[in-house]
Amino acid sequence: MSWLVTIGLAVAAFALAAFVLRVGRRAWTSLAAALAVGLAGYAMQASPDVPAAPARLSAEATAPGPSLKQARQEFVAPNARSRSPHLLTADAFAARGQYAEAVALLGGAVEQNPRDGESWLALANALVLHAQGTLTEPALLAYRRAAEADPGSIGASYFLGLTMLRQGSVLEGRDLWADALAAAPEGAAGRALLAERLGVLDVLLNRAAAMPEQPAPSTGRSPE
Repeated sequence: MSWLVTIGLAVAAFALAAFVLRVGRRAWTSLAAALAVGLAGYAMQASPDVPAAPARLSAEATAPGPSLKQARQEFVAPNARSRSPHLLTADAFAARGQYAEAVALLGGAVEQNPRDGESWLALANALVLHAQGTLTEPALLAYRRAAEADPGSIGASYFLGLTMLRQGSVLEGRDLWADALAAAPEGAAGRALLAERLGVLDVLLNRAAAMPEQPAPSTGRSPE
């Protein structure tokens, strides 16, 4: 039910901006992208089925590390989990926002074991966070190495697509998710979760695309 409410609010926000505030049609794509990014963030971090709890200290509530670690592990099969002690320490640094330290530790982990797919994936995510959400060449390479180290995993495609969504490359991110879902074997870790989030994203994009075109307001001048 919470997903329906979220989608409804997103569509209502689009309609309000487009038809009440008269945002120009040229800006509709950017508006839909912004709403999709917000929905993607909700999809990754929200836990709508968890009962409400009193708010904690802001520093604890805003720490990105634990939620990112949990999200990463959704896409790593139990038999593919990393055994590197560097990963545990790097996750602790990332939880405190110390991404440079996390990157250094994870670099050591993949140097020791280049086939450690989870450490490559954690390194890619840490590089993106260290660059304040920007998809850099080192992060892209780390995502590629994560996919090569664990060919049956869809984690690299999921987080790479999520980064694209947050940067505004909505269609590219959506297509990456769709390709990863189509190629993933049944029972792959995170496959059902990716299917759910791709479905929600498609609903939002389809509803945004189905909005009727609003005629341009008249200037009140007669044609010359």
